[in-house]
Amino acid sequence: MLFKRIEEIEVWKRGCRLAIDIYRVAEKGPLAKNWGLRDQIQRAAISISSNIAEGYERDSSAEFRRFLLIAKGSCGELRTQLYIIQALGLVSDEDVKPLIKECIEISSMLKSLASQIQTKRGQ
Repeated sequence: MLFKRIEEIEVWKRGCRLAIDIYRVAEKGPLAKNWGLRDQIQRAAISISSNIAEGYERDSSAEFRRFLLIAKGSCGELRTQLYIIQALGLVSDEDVKPLIKECIEISSMLKSLASQIQTKRGQ
């Protein structure tokens, strides 16, 4: 494995911070009253770091890679939802733009880490 503990994985840390930021944004403004959409966004955000952790803890490179790609899918899901709530005016551009940027960066990090694991398995 590339890491000794989950806490060493930078993309996991960033996923946790993103989830916290999502919760904070979801608790204010019109989004706070849209329970269904708010809950869906929160679940997608939590899913990113949770899938990274679950895959890592399975002690298998193949499983870790698979869960990294699931986390990447959750990141795309969250980004889509952020665009939707922005278009609906449920959050300000000021609040949502850095979250979208972070989703894009995390997605790229997940793809890179999954590729590293695939390369190591192929050696």
